[in-house]
Amino acid sequence: MTLFSLLIFLSFLVFSNAKTSTTLGVNYGQLGSNLPTPPKSIHLLKSLKSNFVKIYDANPQILKSLSGTKLQVSIMVPNEQILNISSSPAVSDQWVQTNILPYYPQTKIRYVLIGNEILSSSQDPKLWHNLVPAMYRIQKSLITHRLFHIKVSTPSAMDVLESSFPPSSGKFRSNISVSVVKPMLQFLNRTKSGFFLDVYPYFPWSMSPNDIRLDYALFQGGNFTYTDPISKLTYTNLLDQMLDSVIFGMRSLGFPDVKLTIAETGWPTAGDFDQIGANIYNAATYNRNLVRKLSAQPPLGTPARPGVKIPAIIFSLFNENQKPGPGTERNWGLFYPNGSEVYKIKFTGKVMKYHEKLPVPQNNEPYKGKVWCVVANGMEKNSSELKSALSYACGQGKGTCDAVQPGKACYKKGNFVLQANYAFSSYWAKFKSLGGSCYFNGLAVQTNVDPSFGSCKLPSVSL
Repeated sequence: MTLFSLLIFLSFLVFSNAKTSTTLGVNYGQLGSNLPTPPKSIHLLKSLKSNFVKIYDANPQILKSLSGTKLQVSIMVPNEQILNISSSPAVSDQWVQTNILPYYPQTKIRYVLIGNEILSSSQDPKLWHNLVPAMYRIQKSLITHRLFHIKVSTPSAMDVLESSFPPSSGKFRSNISVSVVKPMLQFLNRTKSGFFLDVYPYFPWSMSPNDIRLDYALFQGGNFTYTDPISKLTYTNLLDQMLDSVIFGMRSLGFPDVKLTIAETGWPTAGDFDQIGANIYNAATYNRNLVRKLSAQPPLGTPARPGVKIPAIIFSLFNENQKPGPGTERNWGLFYPNGSEVYKIKFTGKVMKYHEKLPVPQNNEPYKGKVWCVVANGMEKNSSELKSALSYACGQGKGTCDAVQPGKACYKKGNFVLQANYAFSSYWAKFKSLGGSCYFNGLAVQTNVDPSFGSCKLPSVSL
């Protein structure tokens, strides 16, 4: 047995004797300009009866605020640091010394996650092959500093699979399966760590609402079930299907017993007009049923792993107004930034009865009609940012801003909001099919109220 293998074995013995963590936690993102201070945020976390929190870096203020609490903590190595850590023991040691030693054990750090969704097809392939070496480096640095209670893993999105339906056909992408995923599973298996998976039933349902029942995605399928034609396993909800596709994928590589942790899951409470089903009613239903399912005693597991406890970390603590992309990206929170609840939820493990009257969902069917892209309320004060966004939209060609040139119908000297409304709507109408969005770094929102004025008719998108 090598020295490293011996140290891994000793680490497992120490960890095995540690108290096991509870199964439910919350992701604490920080991409918001109006979020509460870390102490106030930690207070809200504890009010949920959460015993686990995952953050997306090793923020000193947050780690200090967690000191002395019972919350178990997962921290993250940023993607951009993986290359240096994978190639240098000194860099790895320094990262551990800087980001863990000043806070541990007063802050109960339990996991170090190497990057976020590194194996996604959208990431730089060079990073794929640095991931597992970085995991080994950090693991060695932890053991060097006798941090035996802390495990190492990395979160993956569902796109690590090239096949997921039926679940028994689960198979990792061929460009990472043998070269990256298999050695990663070897590492996780040897160190008794877990496979962290970001899994969102909202996305496959919202892309195929006519093929997937909404109640099946929300754990409310009733008598509706799906039976895998190969494994003959029967499913009562979409989450179990998605989890089992990864479990079968791991099994196909020779690792049937690697633990699975849900690193992110949840349901958006709001979104743009073309984002079906993003509402408070669905989000509350999904997360409450998720808590009920995962808190059941004895554990329910999944059809492929019946009776096995699966920890889960719900996304997210707050709505985060600086997240890019479509409207749903900024509306996954259990709390608004002012600290008020979006809806009531507790992670007690008991069957909770919620008596609040949730808003009736208005967008569980696709929106049909015209939509425009305009300056968001409150953003009109950001004149310099609006000028930059206007310049960007108009610089993309295709006559996007012909109508706001001097002398044209939509030109009003000095009124950048009106010009931006036209430019944003025109840009979105021309480039939506190519991936263009109505966002502009948070300056723009969608509206179904026609912002045209006088003889200036703004282009629209038909949904």
